[in-house]
Amino acid sequence: MCSDGCRNCDHRQLVSSPWLNDAPNSADRLAFADAEPRSYWLQTLPQRQPHNPLEQVLDCDLLIIGGGFTGLWAALHAKEQAPERAVVVLEGMRCGAGASSRNGGFLNYSLTHGIQNGRERFPDEIGVIERLGMRNYEELCADVARYGIEAELEPTGELDVAVAPHQVPELEEAARVLQEFGQRAELLGRDQIRAEIHSPLYLAGLWLQTGAAIVNPAKLVEGLRDASMNAGVEIFEHSPVRRLRERGDGVEAITDTGAVRAAKGLLATSAYDPLVPSLRRYIAPIYDYALMTEPLSEAQLASVGWKRRQGVGDSGNQFHYYRLSADNRILWGGYDAVYRYGGPVGPELDDDESTFGRLSHNFFTNFPQLEGVRFTHRWGGAIDTCSRFSVFFGRALGGRVAYALGYTGLGVGASRFGGRTALDLLDRRATEATALEFVRRRPVPFPPEPLRSAVIQLTRNRLAAADRSGQRGIWLRTLDRLGLGFDS
Repeated sequence: MCSDGCRNCDHRQLVSSPWLNDAPNSADRLAFADAEPRSYWLQTLPQRQPHNPLEQVLDCDLLIIGGGFTGLWAALHAKEQAPERAVVVLEGMRCGAGASSRNGGFLNYSLTHGIQNGRERFPDEIGVIERLGMRNYEELCADVARYGIEAELEPTGELDVAVAPHQVPELEEAARVLQEFGQRAELLGRDQIRAEIHSPLYLAGLWLQTGAAIVNPAKLVEGLRDASMNAGVEIFEHSPVRRLRERGDGVEAITDTGAVRAAKGLLATSAYDPLVPSLRRYIAPIYDYALMTEPLSEAQLASVGWKRRQGVGDSGNQFHYYRLSADNRILWGGYDAVYRYGGPVGPELDDDESTFGRLSHNFFTNFPQLEGVRFTHRWGGAIDTCSRFSVFFGRALGGRVAYALGYTGLGVGASRFGGRTALDLLDRRATEATALEFVRRRPVPFPPEPLRSAVIQLTRNRLAAADRSGQRGIWLRTLDRLGLGFDS
C-alpha cells in the first residue's frame, strides 16, 4: 500500500488510471464467492403472484411489448390521455426483470447520456433538450409522489470524480458547460472531494446538485405496474412475443399460447429482440455487471464519510458507478462493458466471474478501509446500446408501431420521456419533442458481423488505452468524426 492509502499502487497512478493493476487476488475473489447471483433490488420487493400468461386471442387499442420502465410509463400515459383506450402489456418474464431492475438506480435529468454527449450530437437543439429533460425529471418525481410509489427516491445529486490527472480538466470543462445551461454544478478540489467521500484515489470532483437522485429501481417499476393496473391496463407476464406482423389496419403479436390484435403497437424491448428486423442493426446488447455489499456497520460507514449519499461515477472511459442503498449497502458496478460475438442475450450470460473479480479488486482499491467487507449479491445483464449513446425513436410496420430504444445508460429517467414520446409518435401527436432532430433522426447503424464485433472490441481496447494515456488517439477521433463517438 502506498503512502496515500492505495492498494497495489505504483507510480504509474500519478500519470494514469488507478485501475492499471486490476488483476484480482484471492481475497478479491473470496469477497464475492458466496454472493447470490441475482439483482439485489429484486430481493427488496414483496412477494406477489405473477400475472397470468396470455392464453387467448385478445383485441385492444394499444399493445405494448415490454413491461419495463419504457413500456409501463407508456401504458400509464396512454390511459391518462385516453382512459377509454384498451391497453395491453405483454412481458416475456416478470415486469421489470430486465434492465429496469438491474441498473444502479441513478435518476438523472439528462436525455442524451450527459450534456456533453448531447451538445456534440445535437448542438442546435441542446438547449431545448436540456429543458425537456429537466421537466421530465421534475414530472417523474411528482408522479412518484402522486401515485404513492415507495421507490426510496433521494434527491442527493451526483458526483463525478477524477481518479487520474487528465480527468481533472475534463471535469472543469464539464462544470463550465453545466453552469452555462443553468445547472447547479460545483467543482470540488482534492481535499473537498475526499472530505465528501473518503477515497485515496480522488483528485477532484464535480457535484451536480440539480436534476439527479437515487432510487430503488425495482420498487419504481413495481410502483408503475401497480399504477398501470389501477388505471385499467391489462398485463400478461411470461408471455414472450415470437412474431409481430401487420394485420389489416393494425398489428398482431403472436406468443406461444395466444395472440393480441391491436390498432397500434409500441416496442419497449430494450436489449431484447426488437421484433422488427430492420431495427437490429441499430442495437448492440452490451453486458453490464454489478456487486452489492453487505450492509455497512456504523464504523464502516463513518470510515467512508458519504453523509450526503450522492450517486458517484468516476471519469474514465471504463468507469465505475456506485451508490448507497437505503440499508447502507454499497452498489459497485460498471467498468467492463462486455459485447459477445453476434450479440446474444440470455440468463446464462448474467454471471461473469472475471468481471466480478475486477470489480471486487477495484472496489477495495477505491475503498481500502473496507477490506474484509463481503458482497451478498452479484448480477449482470444486457443494456441496449446504440451509436449515439442515447434513446432513439421511430415508427415501423407502416406507422402502426412506434419504438424507443438504445438508451445505453441513464434510462431510469429518460425512459419516462421515451415512453411518452414514442406514444406521441404513434398517435401522430405534434409536440415540441417530436419536432426535434433528436427524436426524428436515427443513430448511425452498427456494421454487420463479423465487422461489428471487431469494431466494438477494437474500440474497447482503444478506450482503455485512452484511460492510460489521457489521449483519445486516431481510432477514437475517427469514430468521433463519423458520429460513432464512443466515450463511455
